[in-house]
Amino acid sequence: MTTHILVDTANTFFRARHVIRGDLNEKIGMALHITFNSIRKVWRDFDGSHVVFCLEGRSWRKDHYAPYKRNRSDARAVRTETEVEEDEVFWETFDNFKNFIEEKTNCTVLRHENLEADDLIAGWIQAHPNDNHVVVSTDGDFAQLIAPNVKQFNGIQDITTTHEGYFDEKGKRVIDKKTKEEKPAPNPQWLLFEKCMRGDSSDNVFSAYPGVRTKGTKKKVGLLEAFADRESKGYNWNNLMLQRWVDHEGAEHRVLDDYQRNVKLCDLTAQPDEIQKIIKDTVASATEKQIEQVGLKLIKFCAKWDMQRIADSPESYAEPLNAKYKKGE
Repeated sequence: MTTHILVDTANTFFRARHVIRGDLNEKIGMALHITFNSIRKVWRDFDGSHVVFCLEGRSWRKDHYAPYKRNRSDARAVRTETEVEEDEVFWETFDNFKNFIEEKTNCTVLRHENLEADDLIAGWIQAHPNDNHVVVSTDGDFAQLIAPNVKQFNGIQDITTTHEGYFDEKGKRVIDKKTKEEKPAPNPQWLLFEKCMRGDSSDNVFSAYPGVRTKGTKKKVGLLEAFADRESKGYNWNNLMLQRWVDHEGAEHRVLDDYQRNVKLCDLTAQPDEIQKIIKDTVASATEKQIEQVGLKLIKFCAKWDMQRIADSPESYAEPLNAKYKKGE
């Protein structure tokens, strides 16, 4: 069966920056190494067939919800001069990497000015329902996509998430630090529901019901009870969703309204119709590339960025970069 390696490109590259100590050159080198090594690992471990790099555009979500990711622009506004210079060098390197995968490899590169990589990855999976997929990302948003044919690999922690559970680099089940027991398999529907209710601080998506309890009391319904009632939409569901609360500015909110807003923002299968069409068209635009001598081009790229370890054994790194997209197969 075909297995697509779906790379959340900016996430994979820039996350490495925040876990590496050292000077700027060391951080850049490790960001590139972690990106290439993550791809090589999942290619080998899951018998990859083709690599798809998904890039970021300006998210359509900002037009539907003004606060979306505003916290990130606020953080950029207070950077030090050193941080600004480091950002510039990292983005220059990332642009070089994007040009390489686009022009020098046979990998598919998906990008649209109004879409996030999350949208494109989810759209690719939906367009290839009979294939296997491995998402390379540290982003917890992809937990909602986990299925028998969809896995996620976190290249920073070296952990693979499947519908059966969480596994470390040796294939052993991950132990939960709090319970000291094996971390249970993810429940994608619950994780998505909880995110839509609690919001997502990393993306500045506000909670639909601040302070809501996971498990209810005799007097108040919690998330677990409402979730169990989500299909029948009975007492517990309506009791929770029709609650009202007032924010710090005095504005009144109905839980259901804010929950539905968050579903549109967070559910990677529930985008507005016009956005879903853009996603489908972007994914459908992928074609088979005919790039020759990918291994040699990789060696030249490695030489430019002083990645001697990869340059010394380019075959295993070049293999996934050379695999062409067999559309329709």
